[in-house]
Amino acid sequence: MTALSRSAAPLNRRGPGFLSRLFLGLGAARQRRRLAELDDALLRDIGLTRQDALSEARRPVWDVPQSWLR
Repeated sequence: MTALSRSAAPLNRRGPGFLSRLFLGLGAARQRRRLAELDDALLRDIGLTRQDALSEARRPVWDVPQSWLR
């Protein structure tokens, strides 16, 4: 039998596929919409202003953190 090397590269190094990225983007959009719906007291509790929440809510669907795409 042949042993595989521990340094062998994984088969898929490209990251998530199209559908995974689509679902990540849609999830981010949903979270951003909900953030914008929070009242000022709740936003203050998490350290955000109304302007911060609205700015985040306006980000495009495809603009997700790079760490989500690994």
